[in-house]
Amino acid sequence: MIAKVLYSQLFVTPPPPHFDCSGMTFIITGGNGGLGKEAARHFVRSGATKVIIACRSVDKGETAKEDIESSTQRSGVVEVWPLDLQNYDSIKSFAARVGELDRVDVLLENAGINTQKFSLAEGSESCITVNVISVFLLALLVLPHLQAMGQRHNITPTITIVSSEVHGFTSFPERKAPHILEGLNDEKTARMVDRYNVSKLLGVLACREIVQNHPVKQLKVTLDLVNPGLCQSGLMREMDSAFVRAFQRIVGRTAEVGSRTLVHASMQGPQWHGQYFSDGHPAKFEGIVRSKECAPIQTKVWTELAAKLEEIEPGCTKGLEA
Repeated sequence: MIAKVLYSQLFVTPPPPHFDCSGMTFIITGGNGGLGKEAARHFVRSGATKVIIACRSVDKGETAKEDIESSTQRSGVVEVWPLDLQNYDSIKSFAARVGELDRVDVLLENAGINTQKFSLAEGSESCITVNVISVFLLALLVLPHLQAMGQRHNITPTITIVSSEVHGFTSFPERKAPHILEGLNDEKTARMVDRYNVSKLLGVLACREIVQNHPVKQLKVTLDLVNPGLCQSGLMREMDSAFVRAFQRIVGRTAEVGSRTLVHASMQGPQWHGQYFSDGHPAKFEGIVRSKECAPIQTKVWTELAAKLEEIEPGCTKGLEA
């Protein structure tokens, strides 16, 4: 698998996106920098009516907005909304604000963290909170609004979750615990060097379980995943070293090139419900996801995650049954 990844990084360049985004509204979490900002730039350049940058730092978001407006020569398109994925109340407030919009075509869940330092956020290990629990909490809270907007405008909105090929790197020994999510909160047994990989695997498993139980015709929203590959962004800033910087510079894609994959995946439409994209093309999942033991693990992960989400916001999973 490593050879496959290196080949992709060194010899495959996702093509620039060419989509007409006229009349469309996009929401991008983590849109103040890196891939999120470059995806926002693509959407604005492609004629989007509204592009909402969701980020913790409004100041950084405003700086990104100015940069995008300057490079595209389009003003009045980008908005900056505060969103902290380490705070569930922030997510609830953000989702309620989304409900006040007339239309949303794409929710691009790009924000994430990669840390090897154990800490808790909202009672769970921070990487799991941000990369898994908050991603699906936001998706479920926004889902009823997207369904209503879709019916109102005769469209099928899309939720695109930024995943990673590293979901196939972990052997996921935590799957053997009686309660997976609870086990991941134990600092004594936490394998933080593998935690980012595990968080991306959990996202893949949860997404697959939702899609298998809720076809797009019933859900009325497209859900897909995208792997942008290793990119020169701030995701690995906590592991900064001369080696990491050199590796990213040699192997990593620029943020702009990586963002092309995000734009591509978010514009594919309902026929690709549940699809995993890589290099701008449909791709196969890796690692344990392709094993015979995946199905029960996948169901267990989603069952636990859904229970956690219901604990945070009772009734939030009902939108899946719409």
